[in-house]
Amino acid sequence: MLQQRTLKSITRAVGVGLHSGQRVELTLRPAAPDTGIVFRRVDLPQPVDIPVRFDSVCDTRMASTISPGGDPGAPKVQTIEHLMSACSGLGLDNLYVDITADEVPILDGSSASFVFLLQSAGIELQNAPKRFIKVKKTVEVREGEGARLMWARLEPHHGYKLSFQIDFNHPAVDATGQETTFDMGSGRYKQEIARARTFGFTKDVEAMRARGLTLGGSMDNAIVIDDYRVLNSEGLRYDDEFAKHKILDAIGDLYVAGRPLLAAYTSYKGGHALNNRLLRTLLADASAWELVTFEDESLAPTGFAELAPAW
Repeated sequence: MLQQRTLKSITRAVGVGLHSGQRVELTLRPAAPDTGIVFRRVDLPQPVDIPVRFDSVCDTRMASTISPGGDPGAPKVQTIEHLMSACSGLGLDNLYVDITADEVPILDGSSASFVFLLQSAGIELQNAPKRFIKVKKTVEVREGEGARLMWARLEPHHGYKLSFQIDFNHPAVDATGQETTFDMGSGRYKQEIARARTFGFTKDVEAMRARGLTLGGSMDNAIVIDDYRVLNSEGLRYDDEFAKHKILDAIGDLYVAGRPLLAAYTSYKGGHALNNRLLRTLLADASAWELVTFEDESLAPTGFAELAPAW
């Protein structure tokens, strides 16, 4: 049987929120089978649990933000996508995330630090079948027209494969790989995706900070780009780091489905909002998906039965 996974022990991290600039502490704890991933705001007078679900997403403007039932007026947790991406990359099904502020710490701007944290706690197999959302027919969402067109699609696939194409019309970004594909069954999430950092343009920073955003951003936790070049002295971690970070984000955004996907995902210029729309469109159509388990591991997609760090 392909089993669910949780942590073997508790692990902790301290950092700052990318947008809020607030100091925040995370405590990652094991959870029982079928719990899912649950954020818990422990800084409030009465702690509030926020289970991660596609319909708990309440804001997608700059990151993926969740709240109980998706209520925008309820307690929230922002910028969950990098941690969710790491959980997906390691195949973690069940986890409690105690958090002392309303935003997950940005750490180094990628998911590599979260992968390290989770692996240092150890991954434990649980006596319950891992349930996948198997896409049965193609679902697509589109937005804009002409130069503003963006789209995202899920298609049937025996495994989990992601492809992303970017188009920023910027010399520093255009000089890198514009399109990248990653197969989750390859076992190389940690090596090929996890280290890709979030990025931002200096021309946008002043306007964003005036709106109370990116207050915690710096070259320690993001790729910073002026009108012509990357300003970080160490340069890029991958030749196609911008496109790879978009895949990293998509993996996290799609994991709010509450189950891992069996699908091929393709996107052109998409982002958090489009990814969540795609999930909602899929799950609203009962004929487009089904829940599946693998009692016989040999019938699972290649690489999916391996323990972390395999995938």
